[in-house]
Amino acid sequence: MVDMVPIQSSNLRAAGFDEETSELTVAFRSGKRYVYKGVPNGTLEQLLSAASAGKFFNDNIKDVYESEEI
Repeated sequence: MVDMVPIQSSNLRAAGFDEETSELTVAFRSGKRYVYKGVPNGTLEQLLSAASAGKFFNDNIKDVYESEEI
């Protein structure tokens, strides 16, 4: 299980990155969790430092990388 970092967002709750598998796990406030595959290193840091984590997620992660609900 990857370490999850809390996110200040109305939609996102937390995220974590596994460098070995290049997988980004995102937990939503709805209770759902998704893993995004083939995500470059540094994406989690960009998500965490974005002025709007939700906008960054929508523009740069959602529908860009293959994902599955876990």
